Amino acid sequence: MKVAFQGEPGAYSEQAVFNYFGAVETIPCESFDEMFEAVMSEKSDAALAPIENSLAGSIHQNYDLLLRHDLHIVGEYLLRVRHCLISMPGARQADIRKAISHPQALGQCAGYLRSRGIKPEQVYDTAGSVKMLKESAALDVAAIASKRAADLYGMQILEEGIEDNPENYTRFLAIQRGSKTPAALGVPQGRTESKTSIVFTLKNVPGALFKALSVFALRDLDLTKIESRPLQGKPWEYLFYIDFIGSMHDETAKRALDHLGEYALMLRVLGSYPRFKG
Repeated sequence: MKVAFQGEPGAYSEQAVFNYFGAVETIPCESFDEMFEAVMSEKSDAALAPIENSLAGSIHQNYDLLLRHDLHIVGEYLLRVRHCLISMPGARQADIRKAISHPQALGQCAGYLRSRGIKPEQVYDTAGSVKMLKESAALDVAAIASKRAADLYGMQILEEGIEDNPENYTRFLAIQRGSKTPAALGVPQGRTESKTSIVFTLKNVPGALFKALSVFALRDLDLTKIESRPLQGKPWEYLFYIDFIGSMHDETAKRALDHLGEYALMLRVLGSYPRFKG
């Protein structure tokens, strides 16, 4: 099985792929657009797309790409992100003057870097920063990335767990062309409840969103996420993305979606899948 991810080998996303799918062939992609296209073009069987971080919030580009492509969400995975300060072998921590990494990683380690007088510099990827550091061989520069990235590129870890907040998790969505469940692809799944992700638009009239959300409240369906995104081509109108507990195949959820269809101008189920419980 081939699974696409965004980033260089050793990225947190690649680690999430191995944790979730097991022993598969990974396909590194430079961008999220390229990752989605890899699935659409059948270059890969699936992709694992980050959708939100517990500290930095939603990854809006991937919400837009979910709507733009005819793909299905078949699972989710939560990865605990643990950042490492990585250097060239033989470098001393006291000599580090600059740290390079993805903007999110730098932001999540801002307090640590500030307390040690280390200047942050943004680059395109966490694992990519380790690759860049190895190519430059600078002894006064460090990268912030995963332990696996350091091992992969033969680099030295000066310190582990440098993130300012230990409650740092990224939620990933497993996406593919068909709507088979991960179990059908050979991904082990325990008994767990289902989650459904949908997107819809509404008329811009008073009470429209209240009525839309009431179809879930009336049936005691738990909403775990709601996100709004601009509707392209229609300024000040919005798409609403919702995750709720339950399967689109359950009678209660079916009735809720049918009821929502009475209010929605557009309604699309992005997928029903096992809820991740670590």
